[in-house]
Amino acid sequence: MVYTHNYFMNKAIQLAELSANENEVPVGCIIVKNNQIIAQAHNNIENSKNSLNHAEIIAINQAITHTAYKHLLDCQIYITLEPCSMCAGAIILARIPTVIIAALDPKSGAAKSVFNILENNSLNHKPDVIYNIETEKSSNILKSFFKSLRNSKK
Repeated sequence: MVYTHNYFMNKAIQLAELSANENEVPVGCIIVKNNQIIAQAHNNIENSKNSLNHAEIIAINQAITHTAYKHLLDCQIYITLEPCSMCAGAIILARIPTVIIAALDPKSGAAKSVFNILENNSLNHKPDVIYNIETEKSSNILKSFFKSLRNSKK
């Protein structure tokens, strides 16, 4: 069976929901190769007390272990929120050819919003980027999470 971008993004959104339930910023990420999920992760920054444990970094490490190769050629990465500069850089270094993003991040997005690392012609790798897959679902999870966080601080 061949799955769609929406199918895989919904799997990433499930991970974002898990992240929110663990009091992490709700970001989910999966990496697909040959129509199969080879890595999946959600943010684990607060619980691990490690600022590098973004969903994308964890998933990229899993996928590299799975493929036993430093580059993730012929893979697609699905991310519920536009990657930050660290994660965008990791995507470039891992040579992931296709990036699918649900929601943009106007405060720290590095694929379009604040910077555009992924589509920078000066870099040695330029993936295809697809935006706005299941955007509303992803945005609603983020909005709900931050609203709840603000309310808990009152």
